[in-house]
Formats: sequence, structure tokens, C-alpha cells
Amino acid sequence: MVGASDSHPDIHWPSGFSPDQAHGFCQAQAVVHAPPATAFSLLSGVERWPEWVPGVSEAHAGALPGGFVVLFHGHRFEICVGEEVPYSRLGWSGVGAGVQLYQAWLLTAVAGGTHVVTENVVRGPAARSLNASAPLWTQRLNALWLAQLKRLSESAPGGV
Repeated sequence: MVGASDSHPDIHWPSGFSPDQAHGFCQAQAVVHAPPATAFSLLSGVERWPEWVPGVSEAHAGALPGGFVVLFHGHRFEICVGEEVPYSRLGWSGVGAGVQLYQAWLLTAVAGGTHVVTENVVRGPAARSLNASAPLWTQRLNALWLAQLKRLSESAPGGV
């Protein structure tokens, strides 16, 4: 089981959202055989998430600049981008469905493509409950999201 000590050292956590302060933490990583710009474009293209992100049925711009709204498994989440460094880093915080979360993405160019790391910190009563009843659920979801990102990045024009 992945724990807080397994967090990638280059992930930037906002105050109150480090893995050791979480009710749930998960990580997934893979090498995507495509340039960092391809994977970054998919991740930052929020309006297209319903086409490929598991559990997302709606995604659109929010009321505030840099914010968006996501309907995830029928629950509404208000999301605010906390970090965006083109082609290398993305991070967003969200509130909804009894949880607060922060999801970070780190993309690093490597021979043959991009090493992608994603980590999630989740806090709140729903996170505690889910962690107790289905501790591997979030890990599987993260792995599926990353598998979809890999598949789409590698099939995009200009893939490695």
C-alpha cells in the first residue's frame, strides 16, 4: 500500500494537504510514450475530461478564473488550479461530496517519452469512510486515469 512516505519529492503540496495530513493518499506513475506537451494538453483540457476520465460526466469552466466544475460519479466538485507550469506540472484543489482534495501531476521528459506521476490527497468525512471501506478504490481510480492518459497520449498525432 502506498503511504505518505512514498510521495514524490518534487510534488508541491499546499499548506494542509501534505500526504501525512491526509485521510486518503494515493499515487500512480507510468512512462507515456509521447512528449510532455501531449500529456499536459490532455490534462489541462478540462472540457474534454468526460470523454476519457473515469467517473467524470461533466466538466466546464467555473465562476472564478482558473476554476472549473466537475461532476464526478454524480457529485459536484468545485476545482481551483493551484499550480500550472506548462508541460511539467499541474495541481488543483477541490471541494465537494464531503471531501477536500488536492491532485498533483508531475511530467518529466525521459528517453522515449514522459514520466508521469500523479498523487492525490483527500481529506474529510467521506474520505475517511471510503478509506476504511474500500482502501484500494482511489489507487485503482488513479491507475485507470493514468492508463487512459497514456493510451490517448500515445495515440495522438506527434506521439513518440
